[in-house]
Amino acid sequence: MKKIDFFGMRKYWFGFSAVVILLGLIFLVMPGKGLRLGIDFTGGTILDLTFDEPVTVSSVRSTLEPLGLGKSVIQASPDGRAVIIRTSTMSDEMKRDVRQALETRLGSYTVERIEEVQGVISRELTRKAFLALGIAFLGMIVYITLRFEFKFAITAIVALLHDVAVTLGIFSILGVEVESNFVAAILTIVGYSINDTIVVYDRIRENLKVRRKESLADLVNDSINQTLRRSINTSLTTLLAVGAIYVFGGKTTRDFGLALVVGILSGTYSSIFIASPLWVLWKTREEKLRKLAKA
Repeated sequence: MKKIDFFGMRKYWFGFSAVVILLGLIFLVMPGKGLRLGIDFTGGTILDLTFDEPVTVSSVRSTLEPLGLGKSVIQASPDGRAVIIRTSTMSDEMKRDVRQALETRLGSYTVERIEEVQGVISRELTRKAFLALGIAFLGMIVYITLRFEFKFAITAIVALLHDVAVTLGIFSILGVEVESNFVAAILTIVGYSINDTIVVYDRIRENLKVRRKESLADLVNDSINQTLRRSINTSLTTLLAVGAIYVFGGKTTRDFGLALVVGILSGTYSSIFIASPLWVLWKTREEKLRKLAKA
């Protein structure tokens, strides 16, 4: 297979990433755009109902769709009688319409509770999400520094931040609603991406031991080319499973699948085109500064 000059074409990779991230940031701050936060973040209404006869999640959702609540989070007990519906905040009139529609189409039921989820819960969820990411990044920095070196750790984290930014940007551009499962998707993306990056770094470390006189740019190009087939095959295999979630999943799992698809593609891209070239640039600049200090 013909070798690709990944480092020599770094300006194209960096430029492409910059455009995608910048476009996402524009949509994030644009009035009327930005992330569409679901009730887990913004608060909403919870309906806890017990039906006289068993119902299905799909039948409940089809009943809510004409009322504009088709993307509500719906959970049903194994016997299909107990149902919990989480929707955006509803007025008293909307609650009456929902209850009437459910009774008309699905039969009689008992209201166990109807309550509002306040914003304090969403702030707590956001805080824990950032805390989880922070702990994950710190642990990765420590692990990669011990196994490789500090520069490998920092460039790997930059690649992860790239993947998170791309995923957030794509969701903002597409106007997809973000629920709590999006946080799980982001953490999954971070784990997948760092694994792919470590594979490339491991090959670079092995080649450094036996090819000390070779330029870093050539060594990294060879290392990426040597792991390219493995990275592509792994990503394609993973995408088959994740793609099935997106294509065949319900409304609540489809957005989760979309986040994973975007994140896996971005993670594979950053592992190949972003992390290692950044490491070479950092090492090369350090060597130049060292030579200037000795001159």
